[in-house]
Amino acid sequence: MNNHEIDYKIHGDDMQFVEVELDPQETVVAEAGALMMMEDHIEMETIFGDGSGNGGGLFGKIMGAGKRVLTGESLFMTTFTNTGTGKRHVSFASPYPGKIIPMDLSEHSGKIICQKDAFLAAAKGVSVGIEFQRKLGTGFFGGEGFIMQKLEGDGLAFVHAGGTIIEKKLQPGESLRVDTGCLVAMTHDIDYSIETVKGVKTALFGGEGLFFATLRGPGTVWIQSLPFSRLASRVFASAPQIPGGSSKGEGSVAGGLFDLLGGK
Repeated sequence: MNNHEIDYKIHGDDMQFVEVELDPQETVVAEAGALMMMEDHIEMETIFGDGSGNGGGLFGKIMGAGKRVLTGESLFMTTFTNTGTGKRHVSFASPYPGKIIPMDLSEHSGKIICQKDAFLAAAKGVSVGIEFQRKLGTGFFGGEGFIMQKLEGDGLAFVHAGGTIIEKKLQPGESLRVDTGCLVAMTHDIDYSIETVKGVKTALFGGEGLFFATLRGPGTVWIQSLPFSRLASRVFASAPQIPGGSSKGEGSVAGGLFDLLGGK
């Protein structure tokens, strides 16, 4: 076992946080800014990269930090170590409404591929790297770009996503088509490709975009019901358009008539 063995408890329903229990000298690593609270005798340290210890030397740390920049994350991560003699607790909260999923990497062949901002925290020793999409169409239209996060190791990792999360196990040859933004994570043996929506009217006026993500088994995938991009676009659309203004009753007949007549 290369990773620290940690115990945990997830609190809440739609605004969750995970409480990690650390034995003496156990360490958990988390994204910068994920901390919610911690007990005494927990020592916090900011590090380059993911703290997995796989790089070796300064060059390895710089390479690890550079990989994190490519996925849109901070150069730094934070480790939390129990320096006391008894059990201590540290808690991490997700940055937006949704669910926190615990993943035991040892049960998934030691590797999980997830969307770029999904990683929250993990036992020390889990490597947080990058996964390149080799297919051109998947990279351009897959919703996650050419680069996704890759979690490797044999310990626990915590991934967060929006809305409700469902885990689907796909049998060999079984496929599942999902909205490109709804894919949270998948095991490394899943075949991930992009499929265009059939029919001109459906593509242009169906409201679901031009592409589906097609996932083929065998393997396991995790799907979210509310991608953060979808939530953010709805909030932005409903926000006042001028400083100090009001939303003019979006969604109502009066609001639509007001916009049609050029009201400000």
